[in-house]
Amino acid sequence: MKLLVINPNISEDVTALIDAEARRSAGTDTELIVRTAGHGVEYIETRFEALIAAGAVAEIIAEHCGDPAADHIDGIVVAAFGDPGMPALKELCDVPVIGITEAALCAAALQGQRFSIIAISDRITAWYRDCVEHFGLGSRLASIRSINQSLNGIGTVQQDFKETLLALSRQAVAEDGADVVILAGAPLAGLARELEGQIPVPVVDGISAGIRMTEAVVALQSGFHRQGAFAPPPVKHRRGLSENLDAALTAIQAAVSASVTSNTAIAAVPAGK
Repeated sequence: MKLLVINPNISEDVTALIDAEARRSAGTDTELIVRTAGHGVEYIETRFEALIAAGAVAEIIAEHCGDPAADHIDGIVVAAFGDPGMPALKELCDVPVIGITEAALCAAALQGQRFSIIAISDRITAWYRDCVEHFGLGSRLASIRSINQSLNGIGTVQQDFKETLLALSRQAVAEDGADVVILAGAPLAGLARELEGQIPVPVVDGISAGIRMTEAVVALQSGFHRQGAFAPPPVKHRRGLSENLDAALTAIQAAVSASVTSNTAIAAVPAGK
């Protein structure tokens, strides 16, 4: 199994954290391709920054899904909490595309009734709350607690604020009634392992959840969206897209067309033939 793991921000320090936790989490037969956004911001805090990141993620996906000569991939992990570009990115290719937010929320929902999210900044919390509501889990959100100090650097959040993050997690359990704690965001990748046993409820790491959930969905071999809300965009005139993005859209639209043609032909064969 080969997974494409995309950091939607431009921080190589964060990509290194993602890469390390992804490799610790992945199965022994899983190969990982880890990429960093080609444009955007150092870390994503707002809805508009997420919009910028979505385009960067789409371009990377298109490189792998639009070029027949590119390495075949079996699944894609969007490795930023808030899932920039999701769920729209599911329309771009014929393999599962999973965001670490949806993976972490699913993992938390399987382990407890109410969960809390621990975030790296106050500004980010409104967007995270929107994400939880989007997935229909607002009633199960106990709280979002966040660091309310300026960050020294996005790649050193864990070292700089480890005790603060631990205290916020414990408060979420003791004061907010959280059954599960989610350490949100790629800058916190791997911290759940380091804090093992220090928080009295299950702790979910978004990167770890994203990798394991994507592996599971790929293994289900459920097929891709040919109709419905996540089917690829219909064929229409396009202009100004990058070569890769245009090729990826053409490829997924052709795959749907071929599938429909094949199914029509099968349906037309008389019974008993």
